[in-house]
Amino acid sequence: MFGKLLAIIALIFSFAFLVLGSTEAFAAAHNGGGGHKSVPTGNLSLVLLNSTDGLAHWGNQVTFTASTTATTEPHVSLKCSQNGVVVYAAQSGYYASYPWPWTQVMTLSSSAWSSGSAECVAALYYFSGANSVTLATLNFTAYP
Repeated sequence: MFGKLLAIIALIFSFAFLVLGSTEAFAAAHNGGGGHKSVPTGNLSLVLLNSTDGLAHWGNQVTFTASTTATTEPHVSLKCSQNGVVVYAAQSGYYASYPWPWTQVMTLSSSAWSSGSAECVAALYYFSGANSVTLATLNFTAYP
């Protein structure tokens, strides 16, 4: 029951961001023909929370430090793969204007990832209307 409630709330927030992003994109496109629109930039860095050797490992917890010049609130997605097969995926909001209500801590484990190293890619992105715009990516290896 609680899982369904979280899924519904996440869906509502996703829809709200699509609507708000579309409104901002419309306003920017119809600003009276004036002004130069700058391209947003972003930075993303990995924060290892319980590593004993400074490297990411299966079962470790990680989070990210994210910053951007985008006016739309950013998100971070993380995917880890073994031989091209995704064995772990997570995402979270990294909002400066108000706290994200769910955790930004990601635990590098899943039932699909039973052993071995995985190649991970984190992406900092935001929504512009119905589109996702990637600001920065970060690659790292999660070791066994």
